[in-house]
Amino acid sequence: MSVKTIQVSQNVLHANRGIAENNRAALDAAGIVAVNLMASPGAGKTSLIERTIQGLEGRLRIGMINSDTSPAAMDAERAERAGAVTVHLNTAGRCHLDAGMVRDAMDFLPLHGIDILLIENIGNLVCPSSWQLGSHWNVLIASTPEGDDKPYKYPRIYSGVDALVINKTDLLPYVSFDLDYFTRGVEPLNQGLRTFPLSCRSGTGLDRWFDWIVSIAVPKTAMAL
Repeated sequence: MSVKTIQVSQNVLHANRGIAENNRAALDAAGIVAVNLMASPGAGKTSLIERTIQGLEGRLRIGMINSDTSPAAMDAERAERAGAVTVHLNTAGRCHLDAGMVRDAMDFLPLHGIDILLIENIGNLVCPSSWQLGSHWNVLIASTPEGDDKPYKYPRIYSGVDALVINKTDLLPYVSFDLDYFTRGVEPLNQGLRTFPLSCRSGTGLDRWFDWIVSIAVPKTAMAL
């Protein structure tokens, strides 16, 4: 019985990979780069998306897939007001996005009018790391109020991303967050990881993040899923 359970899990992940590959092909054909944004709840995914849309107005045409475990589309509405084309995904309680959900959301986006697609995954540091979406880049957003022990507690998600945002740096004087300790936890998991310390509230560090987003806004078809 246990062998069958493991096999079902493997089959599901294999099927998801196939859909992710199709998503990537569709994105590449449309000339779109997709960025999968992961974080724990409250780390600032939506705030970063909102500031990115505003900061790159006139430079990139941005689309956004927002996901949540409920029908509430507040985050998608924020991104839309900021200037992005958006679609909201209700995962009905599921703790992560999968490639099929992203495929369905892409059907409602005008792909011909988008340069970069920001995918806001469910707030979770465990499940999203196992599910490929077809994105070109995977980004993790950490925040100083969460504490500096997260790389030690959730190593898998830190080891599997292409870039790391450390948000809410304006709170460093007021929270117990040792940046050196945090960095020592990340480095063995993902050496040379692109890191962007910033504050969505104050704006500090955002220009460097914007420049990176602009620099990747060319399809990287040779990159691994």
